[in-house]
Amino acid sequence: MKELEQVAEALDRQDYRQAAKLLKQLQQQAPQNPWVQLYAGRWYEGTDKLETAEKIYRKLLKDATNPKIVAQARQGLKRIETIEQNRRQQAIVEAKADPSNTEPGVLILEPVPPEQKQTAAQTLARMLKTDPYTARMQLQSRGWRLYKTGEIGELKVYGQEMLEAGIPVFWVSLTDIQKLHVFRVQSIQSLSPQPTIICQNQADQLGSLTFSWQEVTRQVEGLLPLFIEALDYDPRRRKLDRFRHKEITQDYGQILDLHLPRRRCILRFCDHSYNFQDGIDFSQFSPETRDLPQTQNTTRINWNLLTEQLNQWLIHAPTWSEFTAFAETALDYTQLLGRLQPDIDLPRKSESLWDNAFQLYSGLVFFKPV
Repeated sequence: MKELEQVAEALDRQDYRQAAKLLKQLQQQAPQNPWVQLYAGRWYEGTDKLETAEKIYRKLLKDATNPKIVAQARQGLKRIETIEQNRRQQAIVEAKADPSNTEPGVLILEPVPPEQKQTAAQTLARMLKTDPYTARMQLQSRGWRLYKTGEIGELKVYGQEMLEAGIPVFWVSLTDIQKLHVFRVQSIQSLSPQPTIICQNQADQLGSLTFSWQEVTRQVEGLLPLFIEALDYDPRRRKLDRFRHKEITQDYGQILDLHLPRRRCILRFCDHSYNFQDGIDFSQFSPETRDLPQTQNTTRINWNLLTEQLNQWLIHAPTWSEFTAFAETALDYTQLLGRLQPDIDLPRKSESLWDNAFQLYSGLVFFKPV
């Protein structure tokens, strides 16, 4: 077709106006012609409509049988990948020109709706230089994934590109999380008209704090495993070496954080460190425990009574409770987690990165955009 040669020539000399006029005629005459589709892809590529061009090239790779068309579609995808990589690197260079963008940070993947996973996986695969299947395995169906660490300026560039592609992400500076004030609550002295608590700051100084319930905007729950060492029997090992020490979970510590953004602080409740013998006796709010001495209530009962009361006052503050799923994606980042002071009082023989992971999770909730 003479028209095909003419549109190819127009594209080669970057005369996109003429190419558009010719393509419009060809699409009316032979919309299914793979050459017409290929040249349409080149036109979209040349006019910087890269997403549309990519879809056309990928469809041709899937459906076309002509080796020349397949080869040119593959070359088109390669050109698009190069363009995007160059733009990304330039954006990163420009971002790093601001010293504040060189601080460490984290990029967090949020759940992707099932109907969007295929498109999101293709975009992520191109960014990761991998195949769509591998990229799809990185996408979350529920909860958050710690996806990438690095300088916050670079993470912003990746994050904005992913958001534009429909992949829900957000990024937070590690420095911002480190600057949060965490107060470990020892007891609640009053609930109304304003709550007053006895708490310890990060320097272990004891004091009281009065605030308004309306200051609390978010709650964060977590279960932190408590480990013990046990002997594990392995019949496959040599007779003298069949027993080995193994760390197993004996119990869990329950944590509840209340976020007060105006004060840039977190009030942290922990069932193992809260003093149920001091302050308000929460058993008075339950008919089942009202007549029992407080000393007869178990820690679990006392904790449930405490959180039930808090929930009544904090109906307006949403609760984030998917810590465990997030921690499983974060525990391998040992160097990152090691930079965080957990400020959690749990009876441990040795430090556990689970505590640091909760500090990170609560900090991410604190700074996550609404």
